[in-house]
Amino acid sequence: MKKVLENAEEYNNPILYDQENESFQDDIPFLLKWANKTEGPIIDIACGTGRATIPLAEAGFEMIGVDINGKMLDEAKRKAAELLIPIQWEEQDCTDFQLEAKSNLIFTVGNSFQHFLTNEAQDMLLKSVGKHLEMGGIFIFGTRFPSSEELLQPSTEEYWRSYKDGDTQQKVDVYTISEYDPIEQLQHYTTIRRMKESEASTRITLRYTYPKEMERLLTKHGFKILHVFQDLKETPLSKDAYQMVCICEKVG
Repeated sequence: MKKVLENAEEYNNPILYDQENESFQDDIPFLLKWANKTEGPIIDIACGTGRATIPLAEAGFEMIGVDINGKMLDEAKRKAAELLIPIQWEEQDCTDFQLEAKSNLIFTVGNSFQHFLTNEAQDMLLKSVGKHLEMGGIFIFGTRFPSSEELLQPSTEEYWRSYKDGDTQQKVDVYTISEYDPIEQLQHYTTIRRMKESEASTRITLRYTYPKEMERLLTKHGFKILHVFQDLKETPLSKDAYQMVCICEKVG
């Protein structure tokens, strides 16, 4: 039985997701740098529509993409097939994925770590990663930095960005509303997309994890933190960070 998808409104439309996110490729050179240091299959968990999986496969690496969302994976498969790129796609829950392969490099991009909302979910994710990572292997992931600016956003509607819809060619204005729950460390987002004659909204909830909390969590699951950067240029983490990019080695 497939697990019922929760907290997934933002991913119900893979075409829209790619329109809004596919142009972001800044993390690909960063991932290629680490991929070039390893051998064997590379596992992309919470791979979505293959935004990072496909470019690494194009570069010649053996890739496995894992995601719980069948709609997103269907679009990933379509794009890979169109490019004639062989990739192993697995529709599985990332907190309990079961692959025959083990890897020297596992990653998840797009701040997907924040979709694991509870302590139990974070524990299960890291346990599954550890089970599929070779000793000395590397796990790379990013998560938004819990700065006061990030967490204490106004609960009123705020303009975010605009883009042109690929199908209708209409301008889309995107607004967000956020509400932070400091007890659960959860940010509840509503995203509103307005076109000339229509409007749609989606909701999503994200977990924020503090640096020392992250250090304790990773150590508990047998990972040694090699680096924590605040961006993909490998700038050391600071109080002004927007993101935490964690590079961890399996040591236990």
